[in-house]
Amino acid sequence: MSDERTQALEAPVQNERILSGRYRVDSLIGRGGMASVYRGYDLTLGRKVAVKILRKDLASDNTFRTRFRLEAQAASRMSHPSIVRVYDAGEDLEDDGTGGTKHTPFIVMELVHGRLLKDIVADGALPADDAARYVDGILEALEYSHRAGVIHRDIKPANVMVTDDGQVKVMDFGIARAVSDTSATVAETTTILGTAAYFSPEQAKGDQVDARADIYSAGVVLYELLTGRPPFRGDSPVSVAYQHVREAPVPPTAISAEAPAQLDPVVLRALAKDPAQRFADAATFREELDAALDGKTLSRRQMEALTDDLYGERQQKQNETEHTLTQLSAETGIARTQSGPPVAWVWAAIALLIALVAAVGFWVVRTDPLDLRAADTVDVVDVSQMNYADAAAALEDADLVPTERTEPSNTVDEGVVIRTDPAPGTSVSTGATVDVIVSEGRLMSVLPELVDGNEQSARDAIAATDGLHLGRVLPVNDPASDEGTVLSAHVDGDAVSEGDEVLHGSMVDLTIATGRVTTSNLAGFTLQAAIAELEELGLTPDTHEDATCEASETPTVIAQSPAPGDVPVHSTVTLSTCSGEPESGDDE
Repeated sequence: MSDERTQALEAPVQNERILSGRYRVDSLIGRGGMASVYRGYDLTLGRKVAVKILRKDLASDNTFRTRFRLEAQAASRMSHPSIVRVYDAGEDLEDDGTGGTKHTPFIVMELVHGRLLKDIVADGALPADDAARYVDGILEALEYSHRAGVIHRDIKPANVMVTDDGQVKVMDFGIARAVSDTSATVAETTTILGTAAYFSPEQAKGDQVDARADIYSAGVVLYELLTGRPPFRGDSPVSVAYQHVREAPVPPTAISAEAPAQLDPVVLRALAKDPAQRFADAATFREELDAALDGKTLSRRQMEALTDDLYGERQQKQNETEHTLTQLSAETGIARTQSGPPVAWVWAAIALLIALVAAVGFWVVRTDPLDLRAADTVDVVDVSQMNYADAAAALEDADLVPTERTEPSNTVDEGVVIRTDPAPGTSVSTGATVDVIVSEGRLMSVLPELVDGNEQSARDAIAATDGLHLGRVLPVNDPASDEGTVLSAHVDGDAVSEGDEVLHGSMVDLTIATGRVTTSNLAGFTLQAAIAELEELGLTPDTHEDATCEASETPTVIAQSPAPGDVPVHSTVTLSTCSGEPESGDDE
């Protein structure tokens, strides 16, 4: 495709959606429980990306926005070939037409070309080698993430991509972590994470989970790839969750004659109800899976012994006992000691009280209203939204004594009455004093120096300023700034600087430099063009000539070091070109 045609395709079109002035949103790729994913284009770096945008009905909820941000933070820590990479995250801010601001949180990710594993298995069970290869890729990603301290909690075929060249890439790291970090209930977690078919028993029971929950879910995926269906199915998520906790799975060979018998013990071990009986970690699971493909089949007696050990009556009782003890240890209230209803005399007293209340109510309704107020009392009149002079005159006309008090208000204009104490309609003695609270206007705070300083100094300055609070901290790659440098500050979406007055109680959002800059893949670029691109990013280009390959007329980059991706600002990137002599041959 020619450069002209490529530029025409990537050029913005009228009325297109641009997030934060940088990311163009193109066609829809898919939808999930929390967000939709679109093809996109980074107008700054000139590359195709995937853009995940939080659903509109959730974007206005601070809890979900927090979960979404936590997902991006957790995922940004993951840098591995088997994990879909996260490039950037932020919130697009727009005027909602009513004087407020509409927040559109988004995450910018690597655009992966391929198929979801759920679409692959939808066509039926896979050959054992393919199933093992896909699950090995999932376990490789989990092995990395667990070392990094991140538990996925939602491993399922819908969260696994298989690229066109067969590479497995796991997506959506951080969603479940975000849910748990915001103390979501099990019901809320199920709503967000969706399918219960891949839950571990401890997730289904709402217990604490660790990396072994991901081992269980990976075992469910392996089972489905071998048989074409998950081990447990039901009419509702609750019935499926019950089976995860109580029912023993049928070995894959009992479902599909094509499933190799030597993988049955591996699958059953991964699906153990007790986490302690599963594989200790993803690396062990990978080793056992690889060994089983070339190993021998267990005898019938050995399989029965393994099944009884993992799912037998003894194990069920142990699981139930441990779960009961966990629940009891979590109790903090005082249990009720009387199992039956209150004694009869209590019920009789309650019935009598209800009858008396009903009788009084009937008498009040059937008789004429009575003015029970004393002759020397008066109701406080409503003077809100008046100026003080008019309010004082109205109260004096009602034989009351007004006293002015002032306080700041972000909603009532300066000099206008906010309220009275006692409140309007309250019956007070004639000549009583009524406090009239008048607005001083908006209470403002002055912004300290933040931009161009370091992050910790900005945090300290905000904490030391009365009426200011730290809001979101958004990391951004900036080629000209060292790590931790404050690039900008925003309040309610508007850029602010030192000395600006903002409302008391405002949240100050900071954009912080990561100290890194993203390089694209320069292989195939002319050396001159690659050097220009690196210099534009503030990087120092270095060159290396490879004599093992034939030199071209125009030096062309064949490799770069470090590899494409994030590198420290102002660092050196080495570009390799071919410098070898062309091979000589005798003409026949």
